[in-house]
Amino acid sequence: MLFSILLLLGCSQVFAQDMSSWTEPFPPHRIAGNLYYVGSRDLASYLITTPEGHVLINSSLEESVPLIRASVEKLGFKFADIRILLISHAHSDHCAGSAEFLKQSGAKYWVMEQDADAVENGGAKKARVGKGDYTQFPAAKVDHRLKDGEEVKLGDAVLVARLTPGHTPGCTTWTMQVTDNGKPLNAVIIGSPNVNPGYVLVGNKNYPAIATDYEKTFRVLKALPVDLFLGAHGGYYGMEAKHARLGTGGTNPFIDPAGYLRYVTDREAAFRKEWEKQKKSK
Repeated sequence: MLFSILLLLGCSQVFAQDMSSWTEPFPPHRIAGNLYYVGSRDLASYLITTPEGHVLINSSLEESVPLIRASVEKLGFKFADIRILLISHAHSDHCAGSAEFLKQSGAKYWVMEQDADAVENGGAKKARVGKGDYTQFPAAKVDHRLKDGEEVKLGDAVLVARLTPGHTPGCTTWTMQVTDNGKPLNAVIIGSPNVNPGYVLVGNKNYPAIATDYEKTFRVLKALPVDLFLGAHGGYYGMEAKHARLGTGGTNPFIDPAGYLRYVTDREAAFRKEWEKQKKSK
């Protein structure tokens, strides 16, 4: 699988980064309330804990499963208590580990309906992205197909699946409310608003609505109430720098609505620039 990573032309904004960050362990940590980070230095996985079991967002790569398991256990939780697996979207760096994760944990797999076929088929039957193979990964059975706005409830946790398509047809931004030191906080885990190199925004026969889907995504993202700014990659929200500030006093560094707005605004500008460029080239 690692050789595949080197072929990626960029599953996200961080594509130019050394891919070793995708499999490099990073200290698991509490973000706020019952929401924890259990991913690598850049591939983000999140654990939401409850007395009735736990939810994991993103199985990441096949190589990521032992890392995620070690992080969950280091925090003092049981891997076997994870009841539901969710993902950000059907690209290998967020779901290639799902088949192995489900085998080891016995969890149920809930996926946004527009990405569910790709997950069960082992990726896109027709690549939309030219080179690169991040649309291919081990197939995994989907236990429940999510609809836009559907709630995922387990114990006292409630997550909302927000369809933010374009990056993939079923790209999902997860929102939830956590209580930290008695204060309610709105957490937003962005799926991906990025236009990868090779994405066809004009005249895309395999995904005709891709550009209008991106427009929808930015409308949704800009309308969400945000306290905790998170994402499918740690690089989206400056995870490493914010983690370094944990425990130094002051405000929780992950509370960053201004940073969220800057990121979304920047990504929308990049999308519109590429869209206009492709329109002119037709």
